[in-house]
Amino acid sequence: MIPGVISTGLLSTLPQFVESWGTGEKSRPYFRKRLWGSWSMLRAMVTDRATWKAHVMLDKESGLDPPGIKLRAAQGFDATDFFVTGYWLWSKIIENLASIGYDPTSAYTASYDWRLAYQNLELRDQYFSRLKNYIETATKLSDKKVVLVAHSMGSQLAHYFFKWVEAEGYGNGGPKWVEDNIEAFINISGCMLGAVKGVPAVLSGEMKDTAQLNRFAVYGLEKFFSREDRAEIMRAMPGISSMLPKGGDAVWGNLTWAPDDLPSQNISNGAFIKFTKGNYTEAHANLSMSESLDYLLENSDSWFYNMIRQSYSHGVALSSAEVEANEKIPQKWVNPLESRLPLAPSLKIYCFYGIGKPTERSYYFHENKDPLSRLNVSIDTTVGGEGSDHGVVTAEGDGTVSLLSAGYMCAKGWRLKRFNPAGVKIKTYEMPHQPGVFDIRGGPNTGDHVDILGRQKLNELILRVAAGDGDSISENIESDIMAISERVKIYDD
Repeated sequence: MIPGVISTGLLSTLPQFVESWGTGEKSRPYFRKRLWGSWSMLRAMVTDRATWKAHVMLDKESGLDPPGIKLRAAQGFDATDFFVTGYWLWSKIIENLASIGYDPTSAYTASYDWRLAYQNLELRDQYFSRLKNYIETATKLSDKKVVLVAHSMGSQLAHYFFKWVEAEGYGNGGPKWVEDNIEAFINISGCMLGAVKGVPAVLSGEMKDTAQLNRFAVYGLEKFFSREDRAEIMRAMPGISSMLPKGGDAVWGNLTWAPDDLPSQNISNGAFIKFTKGNYTEAHANLSMSESLDYLLENSDSWFYNMIRQSYSHGVALSSAEVEANEKIPQKWVNPLESRLPLAPSLKIYCFYGIGKPTERSYYFHENKDPLSRLNVSIDTTVGGEGSDHGVVTAEGDGTVSLLSAGYMCAKGWRLKRFNPAGVKIKTYEMPHQPGVFDIRGGPNTGDHVDILGRQKLNELILRVAAGDGDSISENIESDIMAISERVKIYDD
C-alpha cells in the first residue's frame, strides 16, 4: 500500500505521520513526536509556530534536511490507518484485507516523506531500494506476484517507481522486473496528471478552502499563518509540487477552449488563471495552464525554480521515439504523458475514483503591488457568477482531483500505443458521490477523494483484486470522461 496526499482544510494534509528524530537543542522537546498527522502537530503549531515551521520545511537549496533538524516518515500500519484519533484513513481497507487472510507478514505499508522530491526520496532514505527489496522478498516467499494499492500522490509515486526500478544505474531491475514481480496496480483517486489546486497553493498560499472562508476566519488565519507563510511552506516541500498539472494546453486547454468545457459555459476552463483588475494595476492577460506554470516559476525564488526544473517535467511526448528517449531522463518518469508503462503484458491496472463532487478547475486572480507583500497575486474572492464561487471555478471531480487528471490516462492515455506498448490491461470503475445525510464522512457511498477509502464498493473491489479475482470486475463509467478524453489534443503516432 502506497499512501498519498489528502486535502482536508487549510493545508494539504497527508496520511503519513512525520516524526522528529533530531537531537539538537530545538528538536529535543519533539523527539519522536509526530509533527505532521497528530495532536502533537496541532499543539506545536499553536504554541511554538516558528519552531514547527522550521521543522517541517526542507532546506531550500538542497531539498533535504535543514541543519540540525531530522524528520522521518513513521512506518508500519500505524502510519496510515488514522490521521488524528477518530479520523480513519486506511484502517477500513487494512481491516477488510485481514478478513481474507492478510496480515503483517503479507501486507506492507510503504510510507514515505511526502515533502521530498522523488529523486531525494532515494538519495536520503533509499525509499525505492527498500520498496524493491520488499517486493522481491514477498514474491519469492509467496511464489506469487505483488498487488500495489496506491492512493492520490501514491499513484504518481508508483508510476515513478516502475520507471526507476527497471532503469540501469537506478533500480537495475531490468526490463522484465515489473512483469516478474507485479500482478496488479490499483490506482485509487490517482492525480496522474496533477491536482490544479497545487498551483494557487504554491503561487499565493491559497486554494478553495481558504478562498471561501468568511472575513473573520480569514483574519484569524492570516494572523496565525499568512499567505506568505503558507506559500513558503508549500514551496519548501517539493514533493507536493510533483502534483503540479501535467500535459499543458493539450490536456487543460487554451484561453478559448478546454476538453471539459460544458455547452453552457461562457468562459472556458482553459483560461486557468483569469486576471481581474487588482490594486494599483490594470488587469494582467489571462493565462492557460502552461502559461500559468511559467508565470509561477518566473515569479518564484531561484531555489524553487531550480528544484522544480531539476525534479519534474510537465509536457507531452509526441512520438514513441521521444518516449523511449525519456526512459533515461528521471525528471520525465513522474509524468505518464512523457514516459510509458512497463513492458509487462500480464500487468493489470485498475483505476478506481470518485465523481460528482465540485472540484477546483480554474481561478480568478488579481495582482497586488503591495510593497509589504512577497506575493504579487491573490485569488480575487469578490468574483461570483460564471461558475465562480469566491474566485474559484469548479468542474467535475472528487472534490480534490479533477476528472481530467483522475480519468484521462485510464480512459485513453494508456490506450495509446506509445504510452502502453505492451498492451497492459486497464479497467476503470467510477463511483458517484452519493453522501449520507447524517454522516460527516459521507457514508458508504461517498465519492470524496479521502473518504472514498472507506466506501463499501471500493473496499469490495480492492478485496477482489487482492484475492485474485480482479478479472471478474466489469468497467463502470458514468461520467463524460470518454468524450472528454477524445477532445484532448494528444494523438497516437
